[in-house]
Amino acid sequence: MGWIVDKTHSHIEFAVRHMMIAKVRGSFKDYDVRLDLNEQNPEQSYAEAHIRVASIDTGVEDRDNHLRSPDFFDAEKYPEIVFKSKRIERVDDTHYRVIGDLTIKDTTREVTLDVEVAGPYKDPWGNERLGFVATTKINRKDFGLNWNVALETGGWLVGETVEIEIALEAIKQPEEAPASA
Repeated sequence: MGWIVDKTHSHIEFAVRHMMIAKVRGSFKDYDVRLDLNEQNPEQSYAEAHIRVASIDTGVEDRDNHLRSPDFFDAEKYPEIVFKSKRIERVDDTHYRVIGDLTIKDTTREVTLDVEVAGPYKDPWGNERLGFVATTKINRKDFGLNWNVALETGGWLVGETVEIEIALEAIKQPEEAPASA
């Protein structure tokens, strides 16, 4: 069944430690997500995301430009981050593990997203909606995001662990009528 992501009620966000004390948060504003949901057997579903690196937004233009540069994502050479699910494991009625390949800067690693599902619910206009919140943590260095500066007091300017949250609201699309002969 076809579902489309309602981007006005969805986000792809991340958080990473700065100077080992505070967390810097950001998001990617431009992305496409394909959801092929098997409602009778959710483990047979498929998800794929294409995230435009140039759309990174931490609220600080200089930092965003540095993150787009070859020091980090190298957005000009590697314009997209891609996730493709390989399998889905049911934990309980509302929780799943989605295991898939995450590609950043031509480096692909298997990651596991812990996913909580809400719905389906009918909206005020009669549409069926589902909500998904997926979380994971990755080590940025596993994907070639190595830039850092040693701090005078010990430690590093940028943490290695990146927390990721993907919150999606999806709307079920009406089935197309078969073409008549």
